[in-house]
Amino acid sequence: MYICICHAVTDREIQQAAKCGASSLDDLSETLNVATSCGQCSSCARELLKEFMSSGSQLEAQADGC
Repeated sequence: MYICICHAVTDREIQQAAKCGASSLDDLSETLNVATSCGQCSSCARELLKEFMSSGSQLEAQADGC
């Protein structure tokens, strides 16, 4: 699902960025340009990142393609 329409960033790309070490919206902005245009995606991207981090998935994740 697209999270950032302005930069065509999907939820999977955000999860991959989290697997590679992104832990904040600023990190996502730097790596994927999330929330750098209109900003409408910022709350959704932040929530998705928070859910991923709290699920413990980052502990199991392999940093493929980082």
